[in-house]
Amino acid sequence: MRKIIELGQPEWKDGILELYAERPDVSMRSLKPARQMIVDSDACAFIYLAEDDGCEDYTYLYLPVPVWKEIRTAAFEHKKVVAVSKDGKLELTGLDEELHFLLDNIRGNSNYGKKMLDKVEAVFALE
Repeated sequence: MRKIIELGQPEWKDGILELYAERPDVSMRSLKPARQMIVDSDACAFIYLAEDDGCEDYTYLYLPVPVWKEIRTAAFEHKKVVAVSKDGKLELTGLDEELHFLLDNIRGNSNYGKKMLDKVEAVFALE
């Protein structure tokens, strides 16, 4: 069964953007960055994929609209982004490149749905 971890509460510490797991009991100890992102248009979220030791399915780290402004800053300034849980941290390696790739694909693309397109364009100022 696929594990979903929603990230929120963005906080800058020493030039690193930390995003905290919304559920305090979630563990990220066995996760490794997959360096890939996808989109959930229905939930209006970017999803960073993480690999879990001993699991065939990816763990989905959801990046919802409330964290997008901070993610935009981190990606455009090439700052580290780290997911934080009760038992550790996971650097979201390659997030800036993946985000830029997705933004290029979303620009003017109605396949993502009007709601997603409107929110992305508003936060990331796509032209």
